Amino acid sequence: MNPQTEKLKDKVAIITGSSKGIGAEIAKAFAAQKAKVVVSSRNQAAVDQMAGEIIAAGGTVMAKACHVGRPEELESLVNFTIEHFGGIDILVNNAATNPVYGKLQESTPEVFDKIMDVNVKACWSLANLCYPHMVKRGGGSVINIASVEGLKPSVGLGLYSVSKAALIMLTKSQAKEWGRKNIRSNAICPGLIQTKFSQSIWQDDDTLKQFTQMLPLPRMAMPEEMTGLATFLASEDSSYVTGGVYTADGGYMIA
Repeated sequence: MNPQTEKLKDKVAIITGSSKGIGAEIAKAFAAQKAKVVVSSRNQAAVDQMAGEIIAAGGTVMAKACHVGRPEELESLVNFTIEHFGGIDILVNNAATNPVYGKLQESTPEVFDKIMDVNVKACWSLANLCYPHMVKRGGGSVINIASVEGLKPSVGLGLYSVSKAALIMLTKSQAKEWGRKNIRSNAICPGLIQTKFSQSIWQDDDTLKQFTQMLPLPRMAMPEEMTGLATFLASEDSSYVTGGVYTADGGYMIA
């Protein structure tokens, strides 16, 4: 038995937005490390399909639809996890939205509220719901998937950038308040990853080339390239790591 492949053995992890993209790859990676994983997204059929893939690979998983913008569904997700796995050790807040691309002054209060509700408020709420269960287990790990947009904004993504900056500060506040309970909180800030979210960039060859040429690592990343960092932050390998903000961006922040 190789302990390197069982770093999360018997740990229970909730991963939002995990039917595709970065969330799905993190779910598969955690299951491969012997965690008990709850995959969730808005669509039950989509998470059922992802759960099927994990089960086929030998993982332990349950699937639960959850719209993170609805408080009652967050509570249901936590209750579902406790019912099936008996506790919570790891939370990955990955679900996010950005319904518009445009100038700040052209947006609306409705769009602002939607972005903040999903990208910030839901992360705060779900972590709060998980908190007492992590305390019972003697600690836990919260991993908030932020973005380099929360560190260096781009034109057209202003409200999204504001939301991710807020999520980074939420991460630091969680780390400061919850550390005495052995609950760690860290943020991952991906750069350009080949997901549905960024397809307007990578589906256009000229736009993709223009963006990647300025990077020290001159290419776009795949979603699975985020899993090593996530596994590290979820495991005891990072037992003294909290309040950190980690970029995985090909050098975008120094370009």
